[in-house]
Amino acid sequence: MIAGFSITGYKKAAAAGKSLEGITIRCAFIGGANYGEMYKAIPKFEEETGAKVEIVFKGDGFQIDKKLKTDFAAGTVDYDVAWDHSSFFTQYIESDGIIPLEDYWTEEELFDFIPMILDSGRKDGHLWIIPRHFDVSALHYRTDIFEDPDVQAKYKEKFGTDLKVPETWDEFKQVSIFLTDPSKGIYGTQFAGKEEALTGRFYEVLIAEGGQFFDENWKPAFNSEAGVKAVTMFRDLYQAGAMPPGMTSYVWEDVAKNWVNGMIAMYTEWYGWFGYFQDPKASQVAGKFDIARQPMGDGGIHSGWAGQHAFSITKASKNVDAAVALIKFLTNYDQQYNEAKLGFLVARKSVWETIIGEAKESGDLLEVKRLEMAQLQASEDFRTPPLVAQWLPASDILYPILQAILLGDKEPKKGLDEAAEAVEKLVSEAGYY
Repeated sequence: MIAGFSITGYKKAAAAGKSLEGITIRCAFIGGANYGEMYKAIPKFEEETGAKVEIVFKGDGFQIDKKLKTDFAAGTVDYDVAWDHSSFFTQYIESDGIIPLEDYWTEEELFDFIPMILDSGRKDGHLWIIPRHFDVSALHYRTDIFEDPDVQAKYKEKFGTDLKVPETWDEFKQVSIFLTDPSKGIYGTQFAGKEEALTGRFYEVLIAEGGQFFDENWKPAFNSEAGVKAVTMFRDLYQAGAMPPGMTSYVWEDVAKNWVNGMIAMYTEWYGWFGYFQDPKASQVAGKFDIARQPMGDGGIHSGWAGQHAFSITKASKNVDAAVALIKFLTNYDQQYNEAKLGFLVARKSVWETIIGEAKESGDLLEVKRLEMAQLQASEDFRTPPLVAQWLPASDILYPILQAILLGDKEPKKGLDEAAEAVEKLVSEAGYY
């Protein structure tokens, strides 16, 4: 019953209009990691509908964002379906590059999507993106290190308390510095250190400390006491040698590789890498780590930078019904289930029921914990960056200054004030004031 409900949507779209026979649907998609596994099902869609699908561009999230912005600005869009993201889509609305989608999906078709995930793709009363999968950050930590009796004894001797998984960012900082062991090539922690990857990590700690990125009037507010504390933690960890010296050049794949190479004691990471981390052929820490909810800050808030990968339809599309049909196929129950088996946190409630049941039947306690904790975080800790077109431009202003603070080239408060002034000018010029 569930599968029948979820896989017929794309046929409905085809039947409602013209046949898809002879139509080519052109796509700009994300590639790399396990993202491409979904596309292996496209021949089935082509066989069942008569349409052809051509992927004209593949790149990572930042590469495809740059392509979309360039193409929308230049009016050179020659594709129908685009990868999209909750952090990015507001820019494409502002550049008039994508279309609202609520008229192409019925309430019944949308019902199976997790409401909070679906809602993170809404703005100005419209639904702009259809979710593929989402992610939220969790604390990953090495059980072989935390449970080592010698490590535990040394921690107790130094601090007078038992070593435990950090529940606050203050504890995180202390434990990270303690667990750093250059003789073994172990760093206490790490963060992705450039572009939006760094801004987002700062953002989630800022929120946990009780701060906010923008206030209710869209004025920058990250240069608050909470912001200073957040960035000071990053700086102090880096200056203490508790993070790799090359951190300011890292993005997602770099930190993931450090983790599977056994260099890191604990860090915050997306659930989406779980399958890679547990693959004994690729990971030295497979079976040697656990996950926990992210630490709280002074605001009594658990961090949880979150977002959804999604699909949108370009305004330039000449085959909107066909584009809708493809997105419905790519987000149906079967494709969502396949992505869930790869470790992604998918958007359909029905798939969650299936995979949690399977995990319990298998007796894989870590998998059950991973899924149930992800559900908890999705309901309580899921925080997207501000849904405003200026988020990424603001990040481009802020992250080099965050890097300078980490490296000791700028003082925390002075650097954040400088960034806030530039971001306020950016938002002002966009007409928000």
